[in-house]
Amino acid sequence: MIARSVYRIAFVTAGVLALGACSSEAQEITQSPTPVRVEAATTGPATPSISTNGMVATKDEMRLSFKVAGVIRTLRVQEGQEVKAGERLAEIELTEVDAEVEQTRQLADKAKRDFERGKRLYDDQVISLEQLEDLRTQRAVAEARLKGAEFNRGYAVITAPRDGVVLRKLAEERELVPAGQAIIVMGAHDSGYVVRAALSDREIVQLKLGDPAEIRMDAYPGQAIAGSLSEIARASDERSGLFPIEVRFDSVPVPLASGLVAKLNLHPASSRNGQLTYVPIAAVVEGDGNRASVFVVEGDRAKRRPVRVAFIAPDSVALAEGVAPGERIVTDGALYLEDEERIEIVAEGSRAIGNLTTSTS
Repeated sequence: MIARSVYRIAFVTAGVLALGACSSEAQEITQSPTPVRVEAATTGPATPSISTNGMVATKDEMRLSFKVAGVIRTLRVQEGQEVKAGERLAEIELTEVDAEVEQTRQLADKAKRDFERGKRLYDDQVISLEQLEDLRTQRAVAEARLKGAEFNRGYAVITAPRDGVVLRKLAEERELVPAGQAIIVMGAHDSGYVVRAALSDREIVQLKLGDPAEIRMDAYPGQAIAGSLSEIARASDERSGLFPIEVRFDSVPVPLASGLVAKLNLHPASSRNGQLTYVPIAAVVEGDGNRASVFVVEGDRAKRRPVRVAFIAPDSVALAEGVAPGERIVTDGALYLEDEERIEIVAEGSRAIGNLTTSTS
């Protein structure tokens, strides 16, 4: 009996000690800080930017064609080829065109001879003044036809109007093409590149020429290029109902080509009339309408703070109240925090708002 009692006491004592050790271990785990990432709140425009997709293109794209119909005899260029002003690019078979020029020239010469003969006959009182005037009219008509034929002859050959690059070739040699059909699309070098896009009526009324823009292209991921709004259409496209715009590049740090897909972020003039505080989207928790919360770093604690949301930007949230610029906000890990919870900062980052980049401290 004594041995059994001693065994029970020892077992209970060991259990109490084990429970005490587990409790201490659990308390130690509970008190360890939660690892989080933080970023500093920044300032940005008071109104949201306008985002859309567009296409890179040369500012001046020329659709070159023949003035007369005919069979293409030579087409000397390929797509992407650089050309110089005055360089011969294509021509049609000239047999028919030259025949027309020669025919009208002979008719013009005959009309001129008839008029000269008519003047002599009139001086000899053989023909009337009215007949002489008819001969003068016939000469003028024949000379006008000759000028038209010679003009058409000049446009039976396509030459490069400016230095540039061949963007598209729309026909091949030996094809029969009608007058005025585009054969070559050429982009001029001296006009530079632009981004063409289209906006709705609610967006277009916010913009004015010269508004800054940020250009990003899938061909150059992670690289933003500054631009400015250079053209705004005053009439919508009949098919889409959207208003075409053009954004020019302020500088061209990368090679460009017509047809590159671009993403535009336009900053209306009204957005520069005031400033709001911006925080990362990941920092906002418990959103309800325009009300939400964020965790602000205070010492080694994360303090929950209510905020009012003004609008949501592509990669951040603009706050009307609740956080001051420069305050450090918990981003990664915010969803798992409680108010006044101890934290351990594992990384701090930087963000760009509009064309302003702010580093956290």
